[in-house]
Order: sequence, then C-alpha cells, then structure tokens
Amino acid sequence: MLTNINWLFITIISVQSLVLLFVLFRRFPGFDLGRSPPSLQKTKHQLYREIARHEVTEELLRETQQYLNCMINSMPAILIGITPDGYITHWNHSAEKVTGLSSEEATGSHIEQAFPSLPLDKSVIDETVRSGIPYSRKNIKDGSGAQARFTNLTIYPLVSPEIRGAVIIAEDVTPRVRMENLLIQNEKMMGLGELAAGVAHEINNPLAAILSNAQNIERRTSTELDANAEIAAELGVDISVIRAYLDEREIPDFIENIRNAGDRAAKIVKNLLEFSRGERNHQFTNLQELISHSLDLAHKNFELETPDGVEFPAVIEQINPNVGPISCSASEIQQVLLNLLRNAAQALKSKDYGPPLNPEITISLDQSDSDVIIEVSDNGPGMTEEVLTHIFEPFYTTKDVGKGTGLGLSVSYFIIKEHHQGIIEAESKPGDGTRFRIKLPRMAGGTTVSLEALGVYN
Repeated sequence: MLTNINWLFITIISVQSLVLLFVLFRRFPGFDLGRSPPSLQKTKHQLYREIARHEVTEELLRETQQYLNCMINSMPAILIGITPDGYITHWNHSAEKVTGLSSEEATGSHIEQAFPSLPLDKSVIDETVRSGIPYSRKNIKDGSGAQARFTNLTIYPLVSPEIRGAVIIAEDVTPRVRMENLLIQNEKMMGLGELAAGVAHEINNPLAAILSNAQNIERRTSTELDANAEIAAELGVDISVIRAYLDEREIPDFIENIRNAGDRAAKIVKNLLEFSRGERNHQFTNLQELISHSLDLAHKNFELETPDGVEFPAVIEQINPNVGPISCSASEIQQVLLNLLRNAAQALKSKDYGPPLNPEITISLDQSDSDVIIEVSDNGPGMTEEVLTHIFEPFYTTKDVGKGTGLGLSVSYFIIKEHHQGIIEAESKPGDGTRFRIKLPRMAGGTTVSLEALGVYN
C-alpha cells in the first residue's frame, strides 16, 4: 500500500513539474535556461511530446468512459454496481426507470434501501464476492395471476485483485415466460385434442348401443304398446302383472339410471368431439345481441337457494354500444359465454362463499384498436393460485362428483385460442372473486364494419 502511495506521489510531482516547465516555455518563448544548451532543447521537445500524449490519453479516456456509460445505460436490463458491503457504485437508466431513483440519488446508498423489491439477500452478495463464483436465479416470480412478473437475476463478482465488489444484472423476462407457458399450454391442448377425438369415437358406438337398448327395454315392458300385451297373452301372461313385478323390483328406476348415465357419457363424448374439432363457419356477429341471448339462456343457472327461498344475483351489464360486429362462430362464442356464466353462478353457490352477500355477476363488452374484449366476473370465493394454473386443463374440476365434466373451460380455451386466434385468461384470488377475459381480433385484415352497414339496426 505504501509503495502505491509513493508511486502516486512521485507521479503527481512529475506531472506538476512537466506542466510548470510547459507553462514557462509557452509563456516565455525566450526562456532557455542558460541559452538552451542542447540537452535542455532535447528535454523541451520531449516535454512537448509528453504533454501532447497526455492530452490525447485524457481525451481517449473520456471517450471510452462515455462509450461504456452509453452501452451500460442502453441495456434494457437493470445493471447495478455494488461494493462488498452492498453499497451502490453504479446505477444504470433501467434501474432509474424501475425504482424512480436517479443515479445521483442511488449512488452511495445500500442496495436493500434503494431497491427493496429486488429478490436479493446480503448473504448472497457476501458469498458471491468471497467465492468469486457468479450467482444466478431464473424466472423469479413476483405477484400472482395475470399481475405476476418474472425476473432473471445474476450477480457477477468483480475480477480484480485491487477492487472488490459485484455487478448485479436483473432482467424482466415476463413476456418470454408468458409466451413459453402459452406454447406449453397450446402443445398440451393440441395433444389432448387428438387424444380426445380418438377416445370419443371409440366410446361413441358402444354408448349408442347402451342407450338404444335401454330405450328398447322401456318400450318392450310398457303396458301402453298393444304389441307387448298381445305377445304376453300368447305366452299366457298378463302384461300388467309383468309391469307390476318390474315396478315392485324397481326395474324402471334401474333403467332410468342407465339412461341418465348414458346421457351423461354422451355429453362427455360430445364435448370431447367439440374439443378436437377444427375450423368453423365464421360470420359477422353482433356481440351485443349474443351477450343478451346468452344471459337469457343462462338465467336459470343463476338461482341461489337461501333460507328465505330462491335468490338471484345482480347481473350487471357494462356494454360499449360502439363495439361493431366481428367475424366469429356465433354458436361457439355463445357456448364459451354460457360456460363462463355457469361457472360464475356455480362459484356463488359454492360452500366456500357462505351465505349470499350481495352476489353479483358482471359481463362487459369493450374494444381496443385491435381486439374486442369480453369480461365475465363474479364476487364469489375466488380461486387459489394452484387451482388457477389448472383451470383450462381437460377434466380438471373442483366441483363435487357428478356436478361437472371438467371440460367446459378447456373447450372454451380451445374455441377461443384455436378456432378464433384469440386469448382467454383468468384472474382470481381467494376471497376476491374471479374474472375471465376474452380478447377476439376485431376484423381479419384490420377492416372495420359498422352495425348499420350490416343492417343490424334496420
């Protein structure tokens, strides 16, 4: 350390001497220290060269510093330089944007005070600086649902025997993580769609036989068909006696159970085929009317049993009348709306909701420059993050056995994403209700069509 100080002192003295001599030569051209002997003349020229080289070096250092600062501040990622104790030495523009602190305000303060939301512990900094091994964490999650953000965090120890510290790089990778999750979900849905089609076709034929035979058994034991009475008489049996025996042994109830189970299985097969089906016939559709019709159809599902009798939740419509028609499959979009309205109603009936407390279902219609946006929300019990990550998966349901197939939302996802190139997403928190948001492209090729142009108001 002493050697470094001595060297620095000698350097300063040397530079000062050179500068002094330079000033003398410049200010007093006749000054030649004893009429300028050859050795002094040589020293004079060397001095000129050293001063010139020093000026060039300083200019290069300034340009290099400006270039490095420009590169660092042009980075979209956050870059922070810190001492081994966690005090900030450098703070780029991205760090300024995220925290609202300027470089002047942040420099010299501790990283935990300047950037409290950064997922970083002091022990991590200590270990990274001590070991000289970079530290890295990927896809650090902050928040939940649609508001969640993801960050890649890396700490690089400074590689220098004289200077200790570290460089922190924090990169917002939320768009990439969301895209990766969407691709995974799409691949999963495509694979399940192919599987669903195969399963549905394999089940369909034996299921049709079960339902048909159950119906035939009912018909051939009915007292209302003359043919049954005639054949029974030929065999010496009274058809009414046979019917009485069947009723006594509850055979009709068993047959009815077979039919109900078969109908339920047929519904599952229908949903499976719907899940795997391809393109549809798209036509220009007035979404305002479609929402109104869907609410009429779903109204029966809104009944809530209370100690005071049947209660209906308040249905709030927030419709932008300026939203024009879009090209879509009206029956499919209505199917999606009915699924979402049914889910909202069932959430209000959930035992987790408790007694009805001003139950509400809200449906809204609006538009952006590129999309039409439909939202269906409720003020029910909401969902945990774990449930929220699975709700669009086929056969996933939180309902009691026999109260759902687990295909409604997955079919809705497939209809919106694959058949309409749109987006469907959900937001929910326990105790804070659930909101489903659908985004559909307004028009193919960016064309705009008004309701009047299609004669909707004629």
